[in-house]
Amino acid sequence: MPEFNWKIRVYYEDTDAGGVVYHSQYLNFFERARTEWLRAKNIDQSRLVKELEILFVVRNMEVEFIKPARLDDELLVSVQLERLGSASMLLSQQMFRASDQQLLASAKVRAASLSAQSFQPVRIPKILLREINQ
Repeated sequence: MPEFNWKIRVYYEDTDAGGVVYHSQYLNFFERARTEWLRAKNIDQSRLVKELEILFVVRNMEVEFIKPARLDDELLVSVQLERLGSASMLLSQQMFRASDQQLLASAKVRAASLSAQSFQPVRIPKILLREINQ
């Protein structure tokens, strides 16, 4: 699968008093990139709930913090589909500083498909599997 890349700017609200990005903010940046990855595949998460009655939730995440991101950095966050199962997917993500291509953080994310009503695991609909695989 081709890698998806999304740019984001670090704002003051993302940082501590020293201008370094809070560790929890990295999770938000990774989440936004995954959302934009789905949008690039014409998958809108609100449509998933309304039309297919499913949602994707993070089941497991392993993050490695390598270097700090700082105020005003432009970041490039990637999403790579590693494995697509019947009710979950494994994604690999990396975050780079755009100016010098320095790797700042990486993550492995397992997202599960749940019923929007019961929050129980459900199979990913075939039409959605095709869209994700594109």
